[in-house]
Amino acid sequence: MSVLREKLENTNELVFTAEFPSVDGGGMASVIENAARLSPWFDAVNATDNPAAHAHTSNTTTAIAMAMHGLEPIMQIVCRDKNRLAIQSDMAGAALHGITNISLLTGDDVTAGDEPEARRVFDVDSAQAINIARIMTTGKYLSGRTISPAPDFYIGAVENAAAPPFDYRIQRALKKHRAGAKFLQLQICYHPDRLEAFCKGVAEVAPDLKLIPTLVLVKGAKGLGFMNDKVPGIDVPANTLARVQSASNQSEEVYKLTLELAKHALSLPGVRGLHITDFRHDDSLNTFMNDLNRIPRSSITNR
Repeated sequence: MSVLREKLENTNELVFTAEFPSVDGGGMASVIENAARLSPWFDAVNATDNPAAHAHTSNTTTAIAMAMHGLEPIMQIVCRDKNRLAIQSDMAGAALHGITNISLLTGDDVTAGDEPEARRVFDVDSAQAINIARIMTTGKYLSGRTISPAPDFYIGAVENAAAPPFDYRIQRALKKHRAGAKFLQLQICYHPDRLEAFCKGVAEVAPDLKLIPTLVLVKGAKGLGFMNDKVPGIDVPANTLARVQSASNQSEEVYKLTLELAKHALSLPGVRGLHITDFRHDDSLNTFMNDLNRIPRSSITNR
């Protein structure tokens, strides 16, 4: 059983997940370096699938490389680039290498990337892809052909609590849960009221669905502005941006803001941990995790 599944399903411990940097170069050395940086803090780490519609090393090979170097992968699969055959192939390939955490998502539109002329696939949507993963755990492909042994996937998905229509987001989460999702990693939300309403709404209709909100470490107002202007689905309130812009030390202020958002998220119903994306790439990740009372894995081992 994966650490992620064990903690979410059988304990009350908080779970911390992260995003593995997209691999374009640097070979296995870059994988080893990032694995060493992330492994002390995180229970599982996302192997992304061409995020923001940019081509990178494939999700399956990245997940395998991560597992080789001590990280438990959550292998993401997007519907934008793949039909149902390719989606099933990705999952079967992951299972072959003992990778069982799978997250199915729609994916950003190709217009978000650097090759907007690429054709969209969208043979199935994210809820349908989740259902395919669930069917595969019964020992069958979607066609009915047998898989033996059946892959033991722990199925996840994503959702955006801050994007309208807000009530529909709760219904989407329920739809994904009914299809087979056991956990949701949530898009970054700079509207605490929207996140709270979403978590409360999900907890009422699907109390056993585990929610993992996302926090992003950035260096200042420029990073917030970039996400607001360039990242689909993220909206940074004007007063939040102004708070950081007007601070004498933007780095310190945006860090304080992120810590406030993290502590608020952890107080909400259904929330079982946090997903951390690090765009600062300095020692603030270690400080942040310490401020959340997270004990690094090496410290646990050496007790």
